[in-house]
Amino acid sequence: MATDLAGARRSFATAIETECNLETKVLVEALATVAREQFLPPGPWSVRGERDFGGPPRRTDDADPRHVYQNVSIAIDPERHLFNGAPSAVAPCIDALGLGHGQHVVHVGSGLGYYSAIMAHCVGGNGRVVAFEIDEALAAQAGANLRPWGCVEVRHGDGTDVLRESCDAVLVSAGVTHPHDAWLGALRPGGRLVFPLTFTMEQMGPIGKGVMTLISARERGDTFDARVLTMTAIYSAVGIRDAALNERLREAFMRGGRPSFTRLRRDQHEPLPSCWLHSEEFCLAGA
Repeated sequence: MATDLAGARRSFATAIETECNLETKVLVEALATVAREQFLPPGPWSVRGERDFGGPPRRTDDADPRHVYQNVSIAIDPERHLFNGAPSAVAPCIDALGLGHGQHVVHVGSGLGYYSAIMAHCVGGNGRVVAFEIDEALAAQAGANLRPWGCVEVRHGDGTDVLRESCDAVLVSAGVTHPHDAWLGALRPGGRLVFPLTFTMEQMGPIGKGVMTLISARERGDTFDARVLTMTAIYSAVGIRDAALNERLREAFMRGGRPSFTRLRRDQHEPLPSCWLHSEEFCLAGA
């Protein structure tokens, strides 16, 4: 079984690499190495594939851990719509961070810690991962799951408190209405932030829709490069969304088409035709 499981992980990593065109080799190695089943409730598992979105999850036949090495979301708490996200959705976001050995990463919304462990493998023992989880029970379990990973620190919180030092990358795994100042301010020159920019409506419940967004810090100034990675539907962050911005976002998305912005501005300016989403604190704009 151990050999079969190792082979299943390797085949899984190769399949995700091919499907997502991953460029970060250490990420592919992490997918082939980190035991996903150790960051999940005991099996059998409730899983949801790409074509199952909107419907009920299906149940695996048994608790064979090889079931989790497929491109599926796996329920952590199905009653609350909490899932360990599908690798084809999360791996490209980690890939966009361009992680390497010795880097410092912040993960907001760690769940039970699987993708925090993936990033810990990427940065290695000389790196550091600070994983935030707002749900106290999940944070405690993530802390236990990640205890063997000496470079990981798990904190109970929403991830917006002031970080003690700068970082190379931030991954946010819950939908937000804006990039928080704490995340932008923590980025070193050349650092990257990936987050789901989403709007919600009452009929959508806790799930928001929008785009995974990549922000890249320049050497200096209040302007960052920005671009859309992909469309997304994801569980909404708790306590750190802005109601007024949610409405502006909904209106922006309802204008139709894929959002077209190339930079994030933090300087004060009047709304311009190039502004896709404008607020007093920040603006996502085109060239």
